[in-house]
Amino acid sequence: MDFLRPASWGEALAAKAEHPTAVPIAGGTDVMVEINFDHRRPEYLLDLTRIGELYEWEVGEENVRLGASVPYTAIMESLRDPLPGLALASHTVASPQIRNRGGVGGNLGTASPAGDAHPALLAAGAEVEAESVRGTRFIPIDEFYTGVKRNALAPDELIRAVHIKKASGPQQFSKVGTRNAMVIAVCAFGLALHPDTRTVRTGIGSAAPTPVRAKEAEEFLNAALEEGGFWDSGRTITPSVAAQFAELCSAACNPINDVRGSAKYRRHAVGIMARRTLGWTWESYRGTGRTMEGAA
Repeated sequence: MDFLRPASWGEALAAKAEHPTAVPIAGGTDVMVEINFDHRRPEYLLDLTRIGELYEWEVGEENVRLGASVPYTAIMESLRDPLPGLALASHTVASPQIRNRGGVGGNLGTASPAGDAHPALLAAGAEVEAESVRGTRFIPIDEFYTGVKRNALAPDELIRAVHIKKASGPQQFSKVGTRNAMVIAVCAFGLALHPDTRTVRTGIGSAAPTPVRAKEAEEFLNAALEEGGFWDSGRTITPSVAAQFAELCSAACNPINDVRGSAKYRRHAVGIMARRTLGWTWESYRGTGRTMEGAA
């Protein structure tokens, strides 16, 4: 196994073009586990740790541009206001040591359905900035996951950054695991209210071959909130609406049975998380969240 260590982004792109099978490594929190357990033995490792711009972020008027290697700790400490859902998800990532090393770019590159960042990215609405020596393109998050641990990157592309819409309303993240820390999600759920567009987006992790949105549930809830005048009145969402939303979120799952949980349990847990996160975000919207809408 050869080790490539570019000193700049341009050198990294050139190395990836010359060696398309090279596996990028930055935090190493996913890649090294696979290598140590002999689940993966790449011909080349492409070390990106010397490229400082991957650790930078920029908060714009509408979006946050998050460098691929920005660690979860920085998201928790510095980006909680514009990216509340992702900050909550970052809190659940493994241990402090891994949160100091790992970043969203690694989660996206690995594309595991259990990656903690995925539900929050789907719910918030994100685009992946991918680049190669051929140029730059932006991949909508809904089109990024193509299969179990597969993504839409071309062999010569690297993830440079993630562009995430700033929160215009409350966001939540919930995760089920066999313990409170250092655990892979049995299932996870992200939800974001977007009062500026009067829409709701979801994200489900570890309950299908890829991270997915519960689109039918979103469409139902969007219609129910609009037709019932909930956005304007701010009144409590009725139990029947919450129950139907939860049921549709469960139906969006396509889970498996494995050592961490059964398919039946995952569907049930996603429904519970959907109902609870809806309640939490809506109660927040009824208070501070509606102020955010007016300021948007």
